[in-house]
Formats: sequence, C-alpha cells, structure tokens
Amino acid sequence: MTRRVLVTGGASGLGAALAARYAARGDRVLVGDLAGTADVPAGASYQRLDITSEADWVAALERVRSEFGGLDVLVNNAGIAAGGRIDRLGADHWRRVLDVNVLGAVTGCRTFVPLFKEQGSGHLVNVASAAGLVHPPAMTSYDAGKAAVVALSESLRWELGPWGVDVSVVCPTFFRTNLAASLRGDDPLMDQVATRLIERSKLGADEIADRVVSAVDAKRFLVLPDRNARIAYWSKRLARPLYDRQMRGMGARIHRAELDGGAA
Repeated sequence: MTRRVLVTGGASGLGAALAARYAARGDRVLVGDLAGTADVPAGASYQRLDITSEADWVAALERVRSEFGGLDVLVNNAGIAAGGRIDRLGADHWRRVLDVNVLGAVTGCRTFVPLFKEQGSGHLVNVASAAGLVHPPAMTSYDAGKAAVVALSESLRWELGPWGVDVSVVCPTFFRTNLAASLRGDDPLMDQVATRLIERSKLGADEIADRVVSAVDAKRFLVLPDRNARIAYWSKRLARPLYDRQMRGMGARIHRAELDGGAA
C-alpha cells in the first residue's frame, strides 16, 4: 500500500535516510526542511518548513491536502543537538533548544491532528532520543527537551487512539550523522564529548532508518532502534543500582575534567 509521508528535517541525517527509505518503496514523500531542494532524496518532493513557524506548518498542511489528498505518516524528525553543564547554559540556549526540539514537534502535531481525526487514520512519529528516557549529566537542556517529546507522544497515544491515530516515539542513542553540526559552542567541553560519541558510533543513519521504518510499519509505540538504547532503557528500569552507578561515574568524570580543564 502506497503511503503519504511528511518528514521534517528530511534533507540530511536520519531525516534524509527515512525519506529515502519511504520513497524507494514507492511512497509519496514530502521533505520539510530549510536546506533547499539540492539535498532532498531521490523520489521525494521539497517543502520549505521551519518547524518553529506556524505559517510554514500551515503551508505544509495545505500542500499535503492539495497534492496528496491527505497524509498517512508525519515524521517529526527535525531537531538540534545540545549539551552543557547547567551553569554554562544561558536562557537563550534553553529557549532555542526547547523551541526547536519540543515546540517544533508540538506544532507539527497540533497542525496535522485535525486532518488525522478527519481521516480516521494517521501515524505520528516523533523522533526523540534515548536521552528522553535516561538522563546523563551535563545534558540538561537536551534531556529535558527529549523527555518532553516522550511524554507528549505517550499522552497523544492514549488521546488519539480512539480516533484511529497511531503514535510512535523513536529513542536512539548516538549514531553517525551530521547532528553535531548544530552544536553552538555554549559549553565547548561538552560539545567535544557529544561530537566524539557521534563520530565513534558503529551505526549510521541508514541502519537506524531501516529499523525505524520497520517499527512504524508494525505500529510499535516505543522504538529503541539500537542495542545501546535498549541496554540503557532496561538497565534503568530493571537494574537501577547499576544505572545509578554509571550516572555517578559520568558525573565524576565531568567534575574531574572541569577541575583539570581537560577533556571528559
């Protein structure tokens, strides 16, 4: 069955990999992004979409209605990387992270839920992070934002289920992508740590995208697409002393690095 899919942030990273997977199997795909048409995967169409702009979301909805006649899957993928120690992050940092990572997804859901209700079908896919389920130190803004996306998704799961609308929340750990490019240097030490974790990951966006598409097809709610995400999630739930010890160890390493002025 051909599906109609909108992927935000679909011109790079995981978004591009997801858009390419859907397009390759014959789905009608609209990529919402700020990058322009040059980076859009083959077989997909482009829509300029700043996820912090209500007007851009409305324009995307109008195009979906006119060209697709509806929508089957909305992938709220666009987001930014963030990290840093609490005393290094100012109010502008927090506003930027929450505006993009939380309110961007919220606005997408607000915009398309009426269409899904009207259809009596649809699937919201919110890309969060393992950081929305487990909360390492020195990632407060990112942890808080992604935890909010997890909570949003669970609430919408129960709210929209009676309307025939499915919800999935995707929570990977670090994988190879260009996400580190969105770091703004609010805390250079922690930016270095995040960049190193992304670059050293054994998994790339293509592998994660394959697993996400399969999970969404199966209408799975919580999508943990990599082994590290599953270990982190289940250790917190079932082996809390071990989880706490790991988090304390991370906090201690950051403390030592700050005192030494070196890398964590």
